[in-house]
Amino acid sequence: MAASARVSGHDRGRDSRSRLIRLGLGASIAGLTAVLMVAAFPPGRFPEAAYILAIPGLLWSRRRPEWRLFLGFLFLGLFTGWVVLIWWLHHVTWVGMIGMSGVVALFPLVWFAAARFAMPRLAELEVATRITAVLGLAGLWVVLEWARMHLFSGFPWLPLAASQWERPILLQSAAFTGFWGISFILIFFNLGLALYLVRLVGFVRRRNGRFCPEFYLALVFLFLGSFGLYRTATGQKREPLMRAGVTQPYIPQVIKWDPSEARSILDTIYRTTLNLKALEPTVMFWPEAVTPLAVLGNASMQGWVETVSRDLDAPIVLGGIAFSEDDGGAELWHNSVFLVKPDTGLSPVFYSKRHLVPFGEYIPLRRFFPWAAKFVPIGGDFTPGDTSGLLSVNLPERTLSLGSLICYEDVYPALARRTTLDGAALLYVATNNAWYGEGAAAYQHAAHSVLRAVENRRPVLRTGNGGWSGWIDEYGLIRNVLVNDEESIYFRGGSVFELDRDRRWIGRLSFYTRHGDWFVLLSFVLAVTGAVLLVRRPYDPLAEVRSTK
Repeated sequence: MAASARVSGHDRGRDSRSRLIRLGLGASIAGLTAVLMVAAFPPGRFPEAAYILAIPGLLWSRRRPEWRLFLGFLFLGLFTGWVVLIWWLHHVTWVGMIGMSGVVALFPLVWFAAARFAMPRLAELEVATRITAVLGLAGLWVVLEWARMHLFSGFPWLPLAASQWERPILLQSAAFTGFWGISFILIFFNLGLALYLVRLVGFVRRRNGRFCPEFYLALVFLFLGSFGLYRTATGQKREPLMRAGVTQPYIPQVIKWDPSEARSILDTIYRTTLNLKALEPTVMFWPEAVTPLAVLGNASMQGWVETVSRDLDAPIVLGGIAFSEDDGGAELWHNSVFLVKPDTGLSPVFYSKRHLVPFGEYIPLRRFFPWAAKFVPIGGDFTPGDTSGLLSVNLPERTLSLGSLICYEDVYPALARRTTLDGAALLYVATNNAWYGEGAAAYQHAAHSVLRAVENRRPVLRTGNGGWSGWIDEYGLIRNVLVNDEESIYFRGGSVFELDRDRRWIGRLSFYTRHGDWFVLLSFVLAVTGAVLLVRRPYDPLAEVRSTK
C-alpha cells in the first residue's frame, strides 16, 4: 500500500512538472510571437521579422499540443502583439482598442488552428500533395486577410505585406498580385523554413535527408516576388511633375472643433502656408478637414480659403467639410477634398469620402443606438460619396487628374484601384492622425500608402495634420518625408517637394489595377484544395515516425 502511494505521488509530481513545462513552452511561444509581430511592423524597424513571425507557432504545432493550450497561448500572443501595435487607439477609446485587438487576433488564430491540424499530417503525404497542402495554408492566410478587410465594416490595418513598406525590393510583385501576393510569399516562406528546420533536426538525428522541397519553393517565390520583378523598376524615364507644397498645421485635436479657437486656427494655417510662398509651390496641399468650419456651405469660410489661394498665387487642394440640404431639408454632411484656384475660386467639383469610419463619422444602426455620439463632434452623420471625384489641377505644362483618398481610405486597395481606373495620375491622401497622439499610428498608416503606390504604379502624396507627410513614387520608394531638425514627423511646418514620375507608366495601368483581386480567388482555391487533401486522408500518428526510419 505504501509503495503504491509513493508511485502514485511520483506520477502526480511528474505530471505536474510536465504540465509546468507545457505551460512554460506555451508562454514562451506566445511571448515570442508577440515580440516578432511588434518588431515586424512600424514603429519596429525589423521587417525581416515577418519572415519568421509564424515559425514559433508552426514548430509548436508539430508537437501536437493540446488544442486548448495551443489556441489559448497563441491567442494571448497575437492579442498582446495587436495591443502594442494599435496602442495609439486608446487616445480615442480604451474599450475600442482592447476589443479591436481581440477581434483582429482571431483571424491569424484561425490560421494557426488550421496549421495545428495540418502540420502533423504533412509527413503522411507524398511530395506533390504535401506542397499543395502547404500552398493551401498560405492561401488561407490571404483569404483571412481579405475577410478581415470586409467583415464588420472592415479593419484591414497592417496586413503582413505592410511590414515590408521600407523594403521596396519585395514590394514590386504588388503591381501584379496586389499586396496579397506579398503576404502570400512571406507566410509561405515561414512555412517552408519551419518545415526545413524540422527536416534539419531529422537529418542531424540521422532519420532523413535534408532536402525540403517546400523551402526551396519558398526561395523561388521570394526570388520571383523580389529580384525577378524588381527589374521593372530599372531603366526609369522620369519627368518633373510639380512642386508640391505641403502644409502641416498640427492643430491639437482638443481645440480643432472649438468655435472659440477658429480665428487662431485660421491664422496658424495662413502663416504656415504663406511661409512657403517664396519656395514657389505649383500647388499647395492641406490635410483632412483642415478648416474649423465647412468650406462648402459656409460663405465666410469659402471666401477665406479663396483669399489664401490668391495671396499664395497658387491652387490649393484641401480637406474640408461640405454642408448642404437635400430637397426635403435634411442636412447632408460630407468629409471632402476641394480644389481652390486663385483666379476662379472654389471648384464646383470635389471629392467626398466613400468609406466612412464607424462611430467616428457615422453611427451604424443608429435607430438601435440613439444615445451614441460620434468621435467627430461636428454635424450629424456623414454621408458617403459614391464616385472617385477626380480633380483637374492645371499645371504649367499639363492638366493633372488628381485622385483623392481621405484618412484611412488608403488602407482599402479597391478604393485606390477604382480611382486609378477612373484616370488618376496622382493619388493624394489627406489625413488627420492627430487623434492618435505621437505614436506609431502615422507610420503604420503611411505603410499602406506605399502598397497603394506600387499596386497602381502611381505616385502617392500624403499630407497629415501633424504627420506623416511626404511622397512615394510608383515603385514604393519614399522620396521625401517632412521632418523637423530633430527628425520628428510631429511638428508644425511645411515644405515643397519636387514630384516626378516615370513616363513609362503615363496612361498605363498595372496588371493589378486592370484585374483586381484575382490573387484572392486563387488563394481561396488553393486553401480549399489543401483542406480537401488533408481532410480526406485519415490521420496516422505513427506515419511520421515510419517516414523517418
